[in-house]
Amino acid sequence: MHLTTEIAAWAAQDTRLLLSVLIALIAIVVLISVLKIAPFLSILLGTFIAGTGAGLPLEKIASAFSKGAGSILGEAGIIIALGAMLGALMADSGAADKIVTTLLRYARGAAIPWMMALVALVVGLPLFFEVGLVMMAPIIFVMARRSQQPILRVAIPALAGMTTLHALLPPHPGPLIAVSALHADLGTTMLLGFVVAIPAVILAGPLYGMWLAPRMPIGEPEQIGALFKGQQAPEMQPGFLPSLITILLPVVLMLGRTVAKIWITPETTLFEMLNFFGEPIIALTVTVLFAVVVLGWGRGVSRTDVGAILRKALPPISGLLLTIGAGGGLKQALLTGGISDTITKVATGTHIPLILLAWLIAVALRQATGSATVATTATAGIVAPLVASLSGTHNALMALAIGAGSVFFCHVNDAGFWMVKEYFGLDLKQTFATWSVIQTIVSVVGLGMTLLLWGVLA
Repeated sequence: MHLTTEIAAWAAQDTRLLLSVLIALIAIVVLISVLKIAPFLSILLGTFIAGTGAGLPLEKIASAFSKGAGSILGEAGIIIALGAMLGALMADSGAADKIVTTLLRYARGAAIPWMMALVALVVGLPLFFEVGLVMMAPIIFVMARRSQQPILRVAIPALAGMTTLHALLPPHPGPLIAVSALHADLGTTMLLGFVVAIPAVILAGPLYGMWLAPRMPIGEPEQIGALFKGQQAPEMQPGFLPSLITILLPVVLMLGRTVAKIWITPETTLFEMLNFFGEPIIALTVTVLFAVVVLGWGRGVSRTDVGAILRKALPPISGLLLTIGAGGGLKQALLTGGISDTITKVATGTHIPLILLAWLIAVALRQATGSATVATTATAGIVAPLVASLSGTHNALMALAIGAGSVFFCHVNDAGFWMVKEYFGLDLKQTFATWSVIQTIVSVVGLGMTLLLWGVLA
């Protein structure tokens, strides 16, 4: 790898910043896994270690942490709370059981992981990963319990399906931004995205889940597991159709918003309606209210009991919300310290194949910032001038390579890492072995497939 004169801009501050980030990440892992400090406090301390090492004033570190934590809790926190309420309603009413009972008619034993991957692909198509996880959680827990399968064998295919869609396929924000920045064709990108996604989901999902589950036995976490335990006898459960409508309602609403942005004229009544109801927080609020009526009041459940179900959903996720907020604070502090600029200096000073360069830039930015969307957006902006002369097909493959790089080895500065850890009751080592490895498989398979298609379609 040869460095150009562009790397001359590298300064001692860049080296100091990278070392500070490395020391902070090691400190966070040691604080949580060795000293058993709560994740929220460990990440907060790690943020100050990184910020101080990078030369930021203490008040600026605190301000960045508050801004990042508030930003992510402002949306992801509300989404998780609404999702927990919806999950509790679906579990308590028996709706989740009804869906699982129907799925078990078509898939048993070794076929269950494949069924879960397919369900996650359908449910997760228009949803942010955080929304998809809170929607799938009751199905994952009930399916594992009813089928007597290890929970990781059921969960990993669902996680793989959702993260692959988030990385590779519009209408997710990262891929859409990359398509726009690189002037790629949306239809071509979606078609090639499905081609790339299929082997990624298979390898990172059912196959990896079936390999890992017996080697890392995980029991059902007590608090979250109790949240998704149904209270209704089979004869008292709602029908399959209202249960299915409940879980698919936010999917349809958010997909409608995407359709509006792509194909409907802005500032028309239809556009405004679809855009409003497809906003994730609005879509989930509408779905929770729908579930209150259809799965609660409409079936004769008293207002007092429905209110109790909604309230019991919130205490188990309080620690999760604080941890996710801390992850957002760490990410913002690193961005304030200039980590994106440092990574860009390295990337632009190298001479390697264009598609591999794009993937590596996205990988580096994801490791530094903890955000797939930030990594995709920044990388697309960096490489856009270099791909102006490429064909629409090759620009589509560039967008997919960037998306694949943006999900490489998620770790402690990402909200999704902590969501998976807390939802499934994992320790740090187990979370790395599940979530981080799932994303790495998706990322590497995505790169391999885009390189293959690049050669085939050249």
